Amino acid sequence: MTQSNHSDRESINAGQAADQGQDVVIVGAGPTGLLLAGDLAQRGVACTVLERRVGPPDTTTTRAFAVHARTLEQLDARGLADRLIETGTTVDGLRLYGKVSISFAQLPSRFPYLLVTPQFNVERLLEERAVAAGARVLRGVSVVGLSQDAEGVAVRVRPAAVSGEAAGNGNAAADEEAESVYRAKYVVGTDGVHSTVRNALGLPYPGQPVVRSLMLADVRFAEPPTDVLTVAAVGDVFAFVAPFGDGWYRTFCWNRDHQVPPSAPLELSEIREVLERAFGTDFGLAEARWMSRFQSDERQVPEYRVGRVFLAGDAAHCHSPAGGQGMNTGIQDAANLGWKLAAALKGQTSDPERLLNSYHAERHPVGRQVLRSSGALVRLALIKSLAARTARDVLSSAAVRVPAIAHRATDTVSGIGIDYTKTPVFTDASGAHAEVGKRIGDLSLSDGRLYERLRDRRFVLIGQSADDAQLAEDWEGNVGYAMSAEVKHPMLLVRPDGYVAWASDETDPMARASAVRKALTEWCGEPR
Repeated sequence: MTQSNHSDRESINAGQAADQGQDVVIVGAGPTGLLLAGDLAQRGVACTVLERRVGPPDTTTTRAFAVHARTLEQLDARGLADRLIETGTTVDGLRLYGKVSISFAQLPSRFPYLLVTPQFNVERLLEERAVAAGARVLRGVSVVGLSQDAEGVAVRVRPAAVSGEAAGNGNAAADEEAESVYRAKYVVGTDGVHSTVRNALGLPYPGQPVVRSLMLADVRFAEPPTDVLTVAAVGDVFAFVAPFGDGWYRTFCWNRDHQVPPSAPLELSEIREVLERAFGTDFGLAEARWMSRFQSDERQVPEYRVGRVFLAGDAAHCHSPAGGQGMNTGIQDAANLGWKLAAALKGQTSDPERLLNSYHAERHPVGRQVLRSSGALVRLALIKSLAARTARDVLSSAAVRVPAIAHRATDTVSGIGIDYTKTPVFTDASGAHAEVGKRIGDLSLSDGRLYERLRDRRFVLIGQSADDAQLAEDWEGNVGYAMSAEVKHPMLLVRPDGYVAWASDETDPMARASAVRKALTEWCGEPR
């Protein structure tokens, strides 16, 4: 397969099928699409990523700065976490609003903290991995439509410049001449809030604006803040400051008293006013290299799958930036979907349709939960009256001192608490083992760590005896065997995304072996 990490215009031949040999086409080269491409390519799935932007990601395309613990675990399972940590700064807590903070220090994870690093660092590492594994990343390509049938999906594209210039000029012949078609067995739309893929499917994106007239700016300060993340909300204004690491800072500002359309010009004086009101200082605001306004919405598509087309990341759900959960949720969408698509394409599951349908069943409730939690945080942060803010701070501060409430809050924001126990894939909830669907931590194995073993994107069967290793041999290409003294159950099957697929308390060796073979056949298909 041709590899490229730049715009590949030569492959877009007017009026011809640009590529008929793809298993999966991914639309959108953000973190979600790039992690998915790397996972698929690593499993030998032919995939191409189509990206409208011509150049690589930069500061103007960066929205996210927070990488939470569960995302770091997923990156660790791909050999990227340590490299990403080197690009940023870790903090062990996060201020939610007022003086209310949560601490990540007690998270049951190898990464008990929040990593602060710009989104483009995440994208750079994910793209390097995807291309090295064999994925194509084509830039300067706009998707203009798609259609699907029983065999696959046809994606219509144009070079981005042509799409922008020709659209609506009345020259239908020129538009058609510039078009090409990519054909794939499946398509995944990871193309953001204004998703072309979602629109082509005719899916609604119900929801509402949650914060209007947010101001973004990349600025320099003569007297930079001392905290890694600086956050303040005082009722009528809100401000957030995060470092790029090169002397520039991203500011998010909001002013209740000055609500204007996103298209309205933005002046540096507006940023200065909000900083001074929120923090009591503008930190010596010196200059801006880029400024913009935007509106933050809460929206979720009703279906994450329509036939052979899937949606993930902001194309499927969007919400306020409170809690820094947006990019993280999209990355975990991709981690859930990638191994399922690979299994379906390679015949490594007993029921491909059921497995693919489980993507919506597992991830849609997570998206809904993130909308609710981030929405609650931003509404609490932007309470107007002083009396209400005081009551909020007193009640919230008391609540987070209760261990159970504090743990639930940190588990929710960090992603560590996400599980799929209510949506088992191959059995109903009442018949599933209590461990099925739970996140599994980075267990110590007899020959290393669990998340190191997950780097080959296979299932891991964990037992307590070397004699049981033979149980996985007939599924060798898709299942590895490991031993761990930390597992409470005689046998545990871990999915490639780090959740429990199956578990058994059976102590009789013959009965356990029979149960293992049944579970492996169900999850991984017939033995070789």
